[in-house]
Amino acid sequence: GIDSGSTTTKVVATDRQGRIFYHFYEKNSGDSLGTINRGLNILKKELEDAGKNMTVAGSCVTGYGEDLVMAAFPVGSGQVETIAHYLAASHFNPRVSFILDIGGQDMKAIFVKNGLIDRIEINEACSSGCGSFIEEFARSLNYSCAGFSDLSVKSEEPCDLGTRCTVFMNSKVKQSLREGAGVADIAAGLGYSVVRNCLFKVLKLKDFSELGENIMVQGGSFRNMSIIRALELETGRSVMITDFPELMGAYGAALHAIKEYREGRTKRLNLSELRLRQSRSNRTSLCKGCENQCTVTTFDFNGGKRHYTGNKCEKIFCNTGSRPVKGFNLYAEKRKYLFERSSDSLPGTRIRIGIPRVLGIYENYPFWHTFLTGSGFEVILSDASTARLNDAGAATVMSDNICFPAKIANGHVLNLTEKNVNRIFFPFVVYERKDDRNSVNSYNCPIVTGYSEVLKSSIDTAEKFGLPFDSPAVTFHDRHLLKKACTEYILSVSPGISRKKIDNAFNTALREQEKFEKRLAEECRIVAGKAIDDRRLVILLAGRPYHSDPFIQHKISDIISDFGADVISEDIVRGNEFDGERVQSISQWAWPNRIIKSALWAADAPVNVHYVQLTSFGCGPDAFILDEVSDILRRKGKNATFLKIDDINNLGSTRLRIRSLLESLRLRDDSRNNPGNSIINTRIFTRKERKRKILMPWFADFYSPFFPAFFELSGYEAENLPPSNQLSADYGLKYSNNEICYPATLVVGDIMKALDSGRYDRNEIVVGMSQTGGQCRATSYISLIKKALISSGYEDIPVVSIALGSSIGNEQPGFEMKWGRKYKSVIACMLFADYLSQMYYSTAPREKEPGISESLKEKYLELGIEALRQNSADRFFELAGEMAAGFASAVNGRPVPRVGIVGEIYVKYNNFAHKDVINWLITQGVEPVVPPITNFFTDGFASYEARIKGNISRRKFPRFIPDVAKAYIQRMIDRMGSMVKDFPHCRGITDPDTDAQKASAIINLNSQFGEGWRIPAEMVHFAESGINNVLSLQPFGCIANHIVSKGIEKRVRQLFPEMNILSLDFDSGVSDVNIYNRLHFMIRNAQEQLQGV
Repeated sequence: GIDSGSTTTKVVATDRQGRIFYHFYEKNSGDSLGTINRGLNILKKELEDAGKNMTVAGSCVTGYGEDLVMAAFPVGSGQVETIAHYLAASHFNPRVSFILDIGGQDMKAIFVKNGLIDRIEINEACSSGCGSFIEEFARSLNYSCAGFSDLSVKSEEPCDLGTRCTVFMNSKVKQSLREGAGVADIAAGLGYSVVRNCLFKVLKLKDFSELGENIMVQGGSFRNMSIIRALELETGRSVMITDFPELMGAYGAALHAIKEYREGRTKRLNLSELRLRQSRSNRTSLCKGCENQCTVTTFDFNGGKRHYTGNKCEKIFCNTGSRPVKGFNLYAEKRKYLFERSSDSLPGTRIRIGIPRVLGIYENYPFWHTFLTGSGFEVILSDASTARLNDAGAATVMSDNICFPAKIANGHVLNLTEKNVNRIFFPFVVYERKDDRNSVNSYNCPIVTGYSEVLKSSIDTAEKFGLPFDSPAVTFHDRHLLKKACTEYILSVSPGISRKKIDNAFNTALREQEKFEKRLAEECRIVAGKAIDDRRLVILLAGRPYHSDPFIQHKISDIISDFGADVISEDIVRGNEFDGERVQSISQWAWPNRIIKSALWAADAPVNVHYVQLTSFGCGPDAFILDEVSDILRRKGKNATFLKIDDINNLGSTRLRIRSLLESLRLRDDSRNNPGNSIINTRIFTRKERKRKILMPWFADFYSPFFPAFFELSGYEAENLPPSNQLSADYGLKYSNNEICYPATLVVGDIMKALDSGRYDRNEIVVGMSQTGGQCRATSYISLIKKALISSGYEDIPVVSIALGSSIGNEQPGFEMKWGRKYKSVIACMLFADYLSQMYYSTAPREKEPGISESLKEKYLELGIEALRQNSADRFFELAGEMAAGFASAVNGRPVPRVGIVGEIYVKYNNFAHKDVINWLITQGVEPVVPPITNFFTDGFASYEARIKGNISRRKFPRFIPDVAKAYIQRMIDRMGSMVKDFPHCRGITDPDTDAQKASAIINLNSQFGEGWRIPAEMVHFAESGINNVLSLQPFGCIANHIVSKGIEKRVRQLFPEMNILSLDFDSGVSDVNIYNRLHFMIRNAQEQLQGV
């Protein structure tokens, strides 16, 4: 048996009973074939020295280099490495339930039920937590792997190094060393990181019962005993390991060869014949079989054997010998239906409009092409995606961790500048069509909606190329508003076109779009129906519309069909109703709604239908959707397979995953029939539950203390949970998807930590959480909390959504906020808290006596809470005047540098979430200028009008109603401002309409996800106030931030050249060293500006 791995080669020789009498293990050092040959030659030499002859009754190769080895050596057969590892593990323990193999650069996990492979997970995207990762760390600390392992088991207090990638973990190691940690503690900490990365980040386990009782580990990484011990301690289970864990793949290959021998399917060889075939030649050529134009290297060996590398598909160059019957590939047909449209210049054409072939265009191109062409324009589509096109736009990408489908859009826009177009068209689409009645909403994700704003800022085609970049706001959810927006756009570009022509083009475009969608759904149903009848394997390959791009999906649909399976898409469920009774997530995004419906369809389909989903690195909604899809299929006895894709093409590992999947499916017992398990939900909050205490995660020091009194006004008892800490983050990582945004991790962690503390009677509590209802992931925090409660056995605890309007996707008949006469005191309380925050942050770096600012803060928090309990707005105004006088007397006149603070609302206001950087700025003599939370709510008035003006929403009530409400609030703002005017550093609360006007110079005002246009508005205010250093505090990978903060930095700097913006991303893995090193440079800059340097 030969295991040709990515970094090492393993060879074993056994007798017919599987007893090993020879083994070989060596690093490849860039020559895997030479290493195998050396291993075989050593075996031959040892036999000769012993005076023995050996006949090879059967041979098998597995591993990364399987195809190459079969071409270079006369090996009898090949076996996918996951199956080889399963064969080896089950040989030693026939009752094995879970196999974990950690190799040099990948991790494989195999779940076994009733002696059959039930699920395979492979992590090859990042080497964090793999053998080469540990080896590199050991070497950096001047230890051998063996020495590092021996040292690790002596640790008494392993370091917490997180589960992030090597770059971030390096920072954590340095931080631990600075804090006095020993190498033994770091070594043991790395062992825990490997295990936690596997269990929680890759496998996303919440209940270790999924592993069963018979765990087996293999792979050279498990020579490190600290990893085994960490696995035992984390899971509470014993772990089985052989004396040669690194040989298990090769041994499994040998067992497969024995099976082939016993079945008479092997050819006997003398050992001397099992040698490397001489390589006749190798040459490089350019494949022009498709737009990828791969550089393919051909290796020719004696005996007519040939091997290809560099090919992304096997359309032209194939390593699999005789080709299986190719399956149907719906994605190839879908691209034809989408883009094969006439774009010839029509009589009277005046304008050539370029459309980038990206993101939402993959959903609505039939409509836009038909509409624009019918209106008299010529439509020019950007070229198909290629590596060269992608590279051309890479330098203009504003956010490194945005998803690849967005990154590649920059290249497509630049491609259009070379096509002699007159304008570029890329609409700002907030809502897609809502193709069923039951889904809550049909939003696009913020990136699909708003990436046009980033492109306008980062490339600026109008300035550089003289090409207007048109990005009209549209909604496909409302046909009237869509027509209005389309008409306005056409007339703005070409006023002479008749409205009748526009109307005809619009109606024709709607019909063409409907025809396209029905055709896709019908074709999927026909293919699936025939394959199910013929008992052929069907793969429902789900994804977003832009995953149809073969360059983005790395031709995965072709790879699957090349293996003989039929491939259909999520389009099969277009028009199906959303079954909310079988789903726990909130149906807020259009494309994820379709994905969930497709998962429900696949779960109900026969056993020869399997679900595979493409997911892009950095995809925000998928942090919710993947768990939901897994649960849907698991309840029906099926498993989902998720393929993560980005701009790095690793064809070998992709093929491994797909082949492993297909082979394991073929090994399964197709006769199994699982009727399915019913969905479990949390308890409904009824009127009988009103006496339960509401537990609320801590939000911010200046606002959370008021929450219990606020709920008392409506007759509820409420309690703030303690502020987050590291244990909160640990709990959050355990009970929520590890790629969810950091605020969600902490919120879930705070709740689960509290419930596990034993402090609360579960029959007397309810969990409360705010809910926004917009495009951001925060809308779905409620479903995330409910899933965490259910997975840990707390489903009897109700969850309530706290929102200004009605709850979204959460039944809670017993919860009702009785505003009545409380509005005035609640608004006054919010204004009071804002000014308390402002005075504290202004005074703290200037205070006359150390600690006086903190004393005043605590004093007025207590007085303010009492005023809210009294429901007395007037008392808040009185206290504001006293507070202004108190802080004014505590502050000195010393000038200090100022740093503006913007960002995501939770991270911006929550001290633990932003690693206490705001208070740290104070210790450095800097005033942090933190915006008031009032603006977050009053912005709604301007946003409402922007949606109406932008043809996104209809006017829901007469104009005078919001005008009266806004005027009422403004009078209270003015009154509060008059009470605090004597504080020397007072900054008023700004008018939302004025703010919106300032922001509109930077971003589309329909960018209302996350903090929306509030962030650019704040940046303008800071610049106008002479604050030229701004911190943007965001969760790592925040999808809204990619648009409304990082995405508009270039535009802000164009308007305000003196502006210095530092974006800091936070999650549980970021190190203090990384954050504070970057902050020191900004502080120095602010100090120099103050001194006029």
